[in-house]
Amino acid sequence: MEWSDYWVWFAAALVLGILEILAPGYILLGFALSAGVVGVIFALGGPFAAYLTGSMPITLVLFAAVALCLWLVMRRVFGLRSGQVKNFDHDINEN
Repeated sequence: MEWSDYWVWFAAALVLGILEILAPGYILLGFALSAGVVGVIFALGGPFAAYLTGSMPITLVLFAAVALCLWLVMRRVFGLRSGQVKNFDHDINEN
């Protein structure tokens, strides 16, 4: 098994997606989508995929950068909407 095989990245995306369902919070979903993006890059092939095949650290940096970008997008889309935060004007222990 080699880390540059596309099915390894798709399997990682599937596992991370299942873990996201078990522990919701949009944390692992960014990693799952990022693993899917890297899997698509390896499945399509081409010069960029050949370049990534030659270097695992660069592939992991790409994976992390895509995960960060996707997490920021999901934070913007699924994040806290204005008016959802409840503010308390008094303490429960005050009379």
